[in-house]
Amino acid sequence: MSDKKRILTGDRPSGALHIGHYAGSLKNRVALQDEYEQFILVADVQALTDNAENPQKVRDAVKEVALDYLAVGIDPAKSTVFIQSMIPQIAELTVFYLNLVTVARLARNPTVKNEIQQKGFGESVPAGFFTYPVSQAADITAFGAHIVPVGADQVPMIEQTCEIVDAFNRIYGENTLVRPKAVVPESGGRLPGTDGTAKMSKSLGNGIYLSDGPDEIVKKVKSMYTDPNHLRVEDPGQVEGNPVFTYLDQFGQDTAKIAEMKAHYTRGGLGDMTVKKYLIEVMQEFLLPIRTRREEFAKDPAYVQKMLIDGTARAEAEAAKTLAAVKRAMRIDYF
Repeated sequence: MSDKKRILTGDRPSGALHIGHYAGSLKNRVALQDEYEQFILVADVQALTDNAENPQKVRDAVKEVALDYLAVGIDPAKSTVFIQSMIPQIAELTVFYLNLVTVARLARNPTVKNEIQQKGFGESVPAGFFTYPVSQAADITAFGAHIVPVGADQVPMIEQTCEIVDAFNRIYGENTLVRPKAVVPESGGRLPGTDGTAKMSKSLGNGIYLSDGPDEIVKKVKSMYTDPNHLRVEDPGQVEGNPVFTYLDQFGQDTAKIAEMKAHYTRGGLGDMTVKKYLIEVMQEFLLPIRTRREEFAKDPAYVQKMLIDGTARAEAEAAKTLAAVKRAMRIDYF
């Protein structure tokens, strides 16, 4: 076992990952995989909570996510990439943890409330979706994660995990489970969608994907939301909350040029299309090497599969240790 602190990250497989995932977490995972013992979860169980009738979609998305990981620089020798549903210990831990949280507490979780509203479940919320914070607590504690990088909107999920950890350790034994810490990027871990909404997502159709080709990038950037009050080139424009400038800040390398464009746009005389043309250049330069690596890895499906098989085996071995410790603490290690 490594003496490094453990970090758990992951993604819900619903298709290829978008640049919001990169800005919020992927680049950090690449940077942190030398510093931490990193576990990366492909959260297919979570994806099934609202895709139970379309399992093939989730199955196909697992491969897409794995390719994106490799394309951005995740190294299987440094990071353990595994499939959530292939770790049976997570499901067993979830059952035990369900006894440590009330229905009322789950209903108050603001992340769950927001996502229920976004997905339009109404009164027909799948129980698996409603109780996902408990499953996520099992994801985190199964591997003894000390740190969980998340977007600002996911902090309540980690808070609920800490409550479950505290309850378990109080009832069954001190220090059985590791209490995790949420780490939020300075940006908040989110990029706005191309339509100006707060969150980029596949379901909203407002994302630029790591696998997007040159023509698709041009199309998406040209259609991006800007400042609705910037009606004429000579009008002063708003930089704050303008997704085009948010993306430039995130992906552009020429900070002096971007600062000058912001000043010009603010005082008037700089058209939206001029700014978008520069963003197109920036995004093409950024995505080209990622897309090229992705295409190369796609030619070697056996390598991608091996990464998932080996990573899942390592993850299950660690989860088995945690489950054994949990059962001992609960006095249900009968044999």
